[in-house]
Amino acid sequence: MARTSEMALSKAKARPRAKSRLWFDLKRDKYLYILAFPGLLFFLVFKYVPMAEVIIAFQNYSPFMGIWKSPWVGLQHFERFFANPDFMLLFRNTMAINLLNLALFFPLPIIVSLMLNELRSVIYKRIVQSIVYMPHFLSWVIIAGLTFLLFAKGQGVVNKILEAMGMERIGFLTSPNLFWIMVTAQSVWKEAGWGTIIFLAAIAGVDPQIYEAARMDGAGRFRQMWHVTLPAIRSVIVILLILRLGHIMDVGFEQIFLMYNGAVSKVAEVFDTYVYRVGIQQAQFSYSTAVGLFKSVVGLALVLIANKVAKKFGEEGVF
Repeated sequence: MARTSEMALSKAKARPRAKSRLWFDLKRDKYLYILAFPGLLFFLVFKYVPMAEVIIAFQNYSPFMGIWKSPWVGLQHFERFFANPDFMLLFRNTMAINLLNLALFFPLPIIVSLMLNELRSVIYKRIVQSIVYMPHFLSWVIIAGLTFLLFAKGQGVVNKILEAMGMERIGFLTSPNLFWIMVTAQSVWKEAGWGTIIFLAAIAGVDPQIYEAARMDGAGRFRQMWHVTLPAIRSVIVILLILRLGHIMDVGFEQIFLMYNGAVSKVAEVFDTYVYRVGIQQAQFSYSTAVGLFKSVVGLALVLIANKVAKKFGEEGVF
């Protein structure tokens, strides 16, 4: 009893101290908080306030009746979605594209960063960095246009080369067997270079004395990379992997929509294009919101699980 009273007393004393500490921090860093305010306002208005509208996933939403007057239907839209034969097709296509991205796209920025770090010529390094960064600034419309120019069966450059070599033309853009590889290759070409920025920044923070000690122990360039650089950026790799798992259900609507055609519809239909088709084109707002909410919940669950697993293995995790 006495111990409980002491704990309550210490908590009561700690509260004013915490408040005064918070006020002190706010006063000391007021300019930093003022600078951060527009960013916080942006996230509040455009990210958090719209989240309240996911409530229509549990209604039969009508634009004429509004959120407050639309009838509640509970989990009806979720049950309909899980019972829909399209669900397994969407799940398969989305997971296949994302797992390919995870296997091919995720490690590539790490490999490129390690290779760039080994370059000794600063000018050559900057030229290579600029070249690999550039595709990031191209829109998906341009990327899709370049893909058609290169791989179209009729006038594509690649097919013309194959024909000149005596080989048959290949329907790169209309073959269901090649669609997942094509969209993964596009993502790799566009974003792998940009993804190196974070890893290069992490590598730049490695203490040079560790490399010096490794050299004195007789470690060559490869061993330094393997035993010094990679362990030094391991926590960054784990954090980015956790964040990546949070987007396991997101493929990117724009890219898939631009590459979509009737010949590949069975392998190209993913959750993002399905939400657009039933939500915008067919005006099933509540149903499409339920699909989007399902994606978000799965992503959140994966982030929480991956974060917990990472902490069990001694990593910092995201939070």
